[in-house]
Amino acid sequence: MGVPKHWYLICYDIRDSKRWRKAYKLLQGYGETVQYSIFRCWLSQIERERLRWQLEQVLTLEDSLLLIGICGRCIERIPNYNRPEAWSRAGESFRIL
Repeated sequence: MGVPKHWYLICYDIRDSKRWRKAYKLLQGYGETVQYSIFRCWLSQIERERLRWQLEQVLTLEDSLLLIGICGRCIERIPNYNRPEAWSRAGESFRIL
């Protein structure tokens, strides 16, 4: 049985372009760009905490970071106007009988 993973929406506001590029490159290794400063990532709890720690090494007090967990019901209600496959449930799904 695999490690449970969940969708996360990661939004950031970084005031320095050098720090912004570092954060952007870091996040590209974890997920997919939704908009310039918004990523969606399919992460386990360990991956989420590792990413948060790595981002905190880049960010300063003047920067902002939101890491929002998205539940399965919420994903079903996200409208997919131009990318219908965007929030498909990746990977593992289990059913308890």
